[in-house]
Amino acid sequence: MQNSAINPSPSSGGPSASPAVSEPGLIPNSSGSAVNSNHSDSSGSAAVGVNNVSTNGHTSKHNGVTANDNNSNSVGTSACDDQNDHDVTKTISWLGKTNQEIIRLIGQYLQDLGLESSVKTLMSESGCYLEHPSATKFREHVLSGEWAKADADLQELEPLINNGKPSTITEMKFLLLEQKYLEHLDDGCPLDALHVLRNELTPLQYNISRVHQLSSYMMCSNNHDLYQRSKWEGKGILSRALVMERLQTFLPPSVMMPPRRLRMLLQQAVELQAERCPCHDMAWETNLQNVSLLTDHCCATDGFPMQTIQILTDHCDEVWFCKFSPDGLKLATGSKDATVIIWDVDPYKLQIKQRRVLDSRFQMSVAFISWSPDSKLVLIGGPEDSSEICIFNVDDGRLILKMSHNIQEDSFSCGAFNRDGTRFVCGGQKGQFYLCDLKATILDSWEGVRINSVVFRSDNKTILAADSHYRIRGQVNYS
Repeated sequence: MQNSAINPSPSSGGPSASPAVSEPGLIPNSSGSAVNSNHSDSSGSAAVGVNNVSTNGHTSKHNGVTANDNNSNSVGTSACDDQNDHDVTKTISWLGKTNQEIIRLIGQYLQDLGLESSVKTLMSESGCYLEHPSATKFREHVLSGEWAKADADLQELEPLINNGKPSTITEMKFLLLEQKYLEHLDDGCPLDALHVLRNELTPLQYNISRVHQLSSYMMCSNNHDLYQRSKWEGKGILSRALVMERLQTFLPPSVMMPPRRLRMLLQQAVELQAERCPCHDMAWETNLQNVSLLTDHCCATDGFPMQTIQILTDHCDEVWFCKFSPDGLKLATGSKDATVIIWDVDPYKLQIKQRRVLDSRFQMSVAFISWSPDSKLVLIGGPEDSSEICIFNVDDGRLILKMSHNIQEDSFSCGAFNRDGTRFVCGGQKGQFYLCDLKATILDSWEGVRINSVVFRSDNKTILAADSHYRIRGQVNYS
């Protein structure tokens, strides 16, 4: 009998079929057919049902299961095939797709721990497979540096990769040949490396700029120079494992799962629980190393700040703005009384004490404060009608910069430092928007932009500004 869950191989004499993965819960043989690893013959030896597929007398091993067509005790009779099909159907109906995937995830995790016997037992008892046999060979040959065999394995896997899309196969070949080329250089074989570069990499006509870069490594004076210029770990299992991880991204999960998949899923679950924790302590980094997977994450309510432990009363008028420094050890508060107070924060005693008062030296209420990334400077501005802005050094209280415009239309009601603290951007509600250095030199400006808040992105070029038209606009500076 034939089971619909199994992809039958072509009959003898017909056109050969490309390798394919059938049901994810079955072990595929080298011809792409699905086999069941649970059946044993009457003599007690392992028997495998393969749906009348000839292996031409060759023995193929898949996750500990051996199939040999010439062995009369293993395969050949119709009754054996019928029994195997029946066993496979029972396995599929009992496990289901989700359970099969969970078993594969557990198997991969056990394999990463080096528990090979446990993996074989799990796969054998469940009837599942960890990965496609061709993918297993491919990984073994990549990690051992057998590049010719790895290339042959890639050709065998080609129909399973993105439907055999040529550009994908070319990119994977490029990664293999790049590693091969670098290892020849590492071995001190420049002629072999040159052969790979000219006769194998260049004909691919892929990533020409990278090929040119690779050719420049021929001029490296020694291996250390090669490692530095190429940012490569050198010949060995580490660099090959990194190449294999990049190659795995092209393989569908039915053929080979992404590396460390179970750990990744668990980390995502922990992060999601932290996001949904109503009283989560943001100072506590949540990861697999410091949480239990046996219970859901939930921070205790007694750790959430719900009681006042200190009241600061040093200002003489309303406090309009306060902000902690990036290092968390200082606090700046600005008031309607035109002063800024810098406070020292003790994170262990949870106490704050005054360090110094910054006198803005002009009658301007303080409406915003921005810290430099190194927590040494503060940018201070006033309300919407203010046309002055100041920068202070908080360590000695020294005024670094005072920028003022006499034009009535100018206003500075918001500002921010860039990521290295060498420049700042400021603006306001009257349509002015300036990029300046620490000498108050205007480096760039944008007119007609009425902004309420501004910040630099991590690229140190893009400035995001929230304007009065309910928008967040990005301005890019290339100077």
